[in-house]
Amino acid sequence: MCAPVLDPFGSASQIVSRSVRGWLDLCSSSAEIGARYWQDAVARGATPHDLAVDGLRWLQIVGGRRAPGWTTPNVLASSSAIMALRDFSVGGSAKLVPTLIVPPQAGHHSCIVDFSPGQSQVLTARAAGLTSLYVIEWLGATPETKDVSVVDYLESVQEAIELIGRPVNLIGDSQGGWLATIYAALYPDDVATLTIGGAPVDFHAGEAAIADFTAMLSVGGMGPYRRLVEIGGGVLRGELMLGGFIGLQPETEVVKHLELMLHLDDDEFVERYTELQDWYVFTQSIPGAMYLWAVEHLFIGNELVRGVLEIDGRPVRLGSIVCPVNLLAGSADHIVPSAQVFALADHVGTASSKVTKVSTSGGHFGLFMGRSELREAWLPLLESVAAQSRRPSGSSRRRLQAK
Repeated sequence: MCAPVLDPFGSASQIVSRSVRGWLDLCSSSAEIGARYWQDAVARGATPHDLAVDGLRWLQIVGGRRAPGWTTPNVLASSSAIMALRDFSVGGSAKLVPTLIVPPQAGHHSCIVDFSPGQSQVLTARAAGLTSLYVIEWLGATPETKDVSVVDYLESVQEAIELIGRPVNLIGDSQGGWLATIYAALYPDDVATLTIGGAPVDFHAGEAAIADFTAMLSVGGMGPYRRLVEIGGGVLRGELMLGGFIGLQPETEVVKHLELMLHLDDDEFVERYTELQDWYVFTQSIPGAMYLWAVEHLFIGNELVRGVLEIDGRPVRLGSIVCPVNLLAGSADHIVPSAQVFALADHVGTASSKVTKVSTSGGHFGLFMGRSELREAWLPLLESVAAQSRRPSGSSRRRLQAK
């Protein structure tokens, strides 16, 4: 099977076109927000002192950051140099197939799946009836873990499943979704259901900003990516990853901060803004070996859907996945377009009647933490997973001991 060819010239044209549209939108949005602020200032009779206070408070909110953390109480079940396994289970779950959520390891804290009481994938899963519930927390890379590979990450998932008992309902978000998909293809007996959200499977499908940048940079082979890792001393620094995300849609970042000026007296708005920024700006590094492997074999080579991907000498065959499969994508996702997610349906061995596709109106991060997405898309889908989650007779589960 021939590898799809990335067109660097077409991608460069797409990047320029997208940038022009973005900056035009930014100019329009900035002018509108500025006009609304001054209209409000005039209406409330704001003095120069009031305007100065607004500016100082805006700077304080924009610049003040806290480390993110878990919202829902949990038990640390086990840990290693690259991950911690957190137990969010509640009573009455012994007879249920356990559920394991695999968040993305993409430069941010894993608590994206438990962002706040009203925006928690964890609480949504429990409300759906998945009360035997565990989450992997990926730890930031250090000089000691810079050479950790995809094999190590897959072994971490396997160790978690061995600890909580197989089979599991496996849920993977974004990068965690393609990792969960690879795991399910290698160990299909370990997975009762597979659910992925905003996860690229066909990395070249659709109009993806990341694919365009990858095509343009890969003209120089892997050299540019290796230099990024060298700059970080063997890791991809989280701030570089954050800069990349912002660079994909810089106008959105600017408008987000400008809109804060319109809501300085709205405590609820300020709190939501602060919580999101605390999570978004707090970054963690990625092992260089893992990052370079993903770029070469997935983002450039697109080997997963081509059927040529191997892990430690073992072929990864998506046709080996025969369990029920659930796919969620955001129609406004500029990082992972729907086509990249829904492509999995064309490659698994699961009967088409057991493959569910759900599309939401939100973007990439909103797919995992948006209130409407969690309520209207995730909840009913996870309720259907829970309905299938009675533990098969004869299956075993080890009793967890907190460490």
